[in-house]
Amino acid sequence: MERADVTEIGELDNLRITVLAEDSVLYESPCLGQHGVSFFLEGEAGGNTKRILVDVGQNSSALFNNMRIMNISPTAIDVIVLTHCHYDHTKGVANLLRAIGKKDVPVIAHPSIFRPNFVINTHLRHVGIMPEDSKEKMEKAGGGLFLTKEPFVVMPGIMTTGEVKRQTEFEEASGLKTVENGRVKDDPMLDDTSVIANIKGKGLVIVTGCSHAGIVNIARQAIELTGCKKIEGIIGGLHLIEASDARIKRTVEELAKLNIVGIYAGHCTGFKAQVELYLAFKEDFSPLHTGMKFEI
Repeated sequence: MERADVTEIGELDNLRITVLAEDSVLYESPCLGQHGVSFFLEGEAGGNTKRILVDVGQNSSALFNNMRIMNISPTAIDVIVLTHCHYDHTKGVANLLRAIGKKDVPVIAHPSIFRPNFVINTHLRHVGIMPEDSKEKMEKAGGGLFLTKEPFVVMPGIMTTGEVKRQTEFEEASGLKTVENGRVKDDPMLDDTSVIANIKGKGLVIVTGCSHAGIVNIARQAIELTGCKKIEGIIGGLHLIEASDARIKRTVEELAKLNIVGIYAGHCTGFKAQVELYLAFKEDFSPLHTGMKFEI
């Protein structure tokens, strides 16, 4: 993969992020939590504003409830990015597209996102995209699919990572299966994609769904793609909830070597990893909650 040119990516004048769905909620918040994440991004560059929804959680009723509370109309959404196939990030995307009520709403995702994805550790359970959100159902609901392995520039200053290179030896997707050429095999979650925003005078903000590709791999790819070495923020799930203590420690050590201003991690991050992140980053770390708002 060739490194994108930072002048091609461009810069945002400012970025607003609202956490519409997350496993937990802010103290005394009227919002509803759910297992999953959804982020509403408003990027402004040169007087042009794009509104991008990153993931949809798994419960449309809770998502729409929170959008009403936060005065965000589905019709305001210009683009949807699906970070990976899992149901807690994609379930109800067809419902959302119907609520948007437009034709050919861009839906950006990896081309393998519709593959079978399941676990068998206790019993066989499909955890990928559900039948009600199939490719055909999305398109019928108004989605225009952009399925690509490559980084995708959504607007000047915002792009996806595309398929993330695995550079570390300690970050790996585990416990997930797929079917390929008639054979059951481990699923390396190559569809795991994150969103990168490059903000003028600030640096990069990385919005990730679950970081199945490894958050260190994702951060390194963001730096390589943009040429910017300052990370203003990492927001999302880091999927360390079932990781060994050694992997958690190594992940935090590698993140601490990067120029990161703030980390806001929740969903699949896990309590142990949140503790280690707090010990390393102190006030520059915070657990993620539904209802949080960031203005950069």
